[in-house]
Amino acid sequence: MKESLHSAMAAELRRRIRSGEIGVGESLPSEADLCEEFSASRTPVRQALATLREEGLISGGQGKRSMVLDAVPSQPFGSFLSFTMRAELTGHVPGQRLQEIALRRPDRAVAAALQIGADELVVQLLRLRLLNGRPAMLERMTYTESVGRPLMSADLDAGSIYALLTELGTDLASARHTFDAVAADATDAELLDVAPGSALLRERRLTTDSQGVPIEWSDDRYRPDVATVTVTNTRSTRTARL
Repeated sequence: MKESLHSAMAAELRRRIRSGEIGVGESLPSEADLCEEFSASRTPVRQALATLREEGLISGGQGKRSMVLDAVPSQPFGSFLSFTMRAELTGHVPGQRLQEIALRRPDRAVAAALQIGADELVVQLLRLRLLNGRPAMLERMTYTESVGRPLMSADLDAGSIYALLTELGTDLASARHTFDAVAADATDAELLDVAPGSALLRERRLTTDSQGVPIEWSDDRYRPDVATVTVTNTRSTRTARL
């Protein structure tokens, strides 16, 4: 599938920022200059700039000249279900290495999160995620048995589990994300190539179907030097009535 013009423009501008060709604190070319350079109308130019703005790379908008804020793209919160999608959106090459997958009984905390009995079976997997070949995040994912069973015979080094589950018709409707900091345990340290006790960004995620039934519980741990998160809040224009 051919890449859209605004995606190609965003990728090129992102490359210039990450390489230092356009430094932090410097202004991007004007919209008019970008239109001329890329032989494009203002619409794709503005879409490309909006993408970089969402990633936290640039400021500007509403008639103001865009300025570089950072050289390291962050993951937009709206795309936070898929590591593969986030990596590609921010100009990285994603990768993965499955460490283990097993059918077992969950511990009490996981069973409580998934709202199942402690004697029920779940599918649990441990998978290392890579950015440009570097260890970036360690996934500890638990699925209810009916959802996770197909994963046991799938090639989980091939790409996004969420894309695979979607293809299988899994009802992925909502996810609640909780972020905090934890110290790297022995497994984290070995696979993420950090010292034991190093601070890691942890995301705990509960995914539910359209009926609100839990289907996945995940404990994902990121190296903070290769992964960040940006959350953008927009105030509603509606006025609450008392």
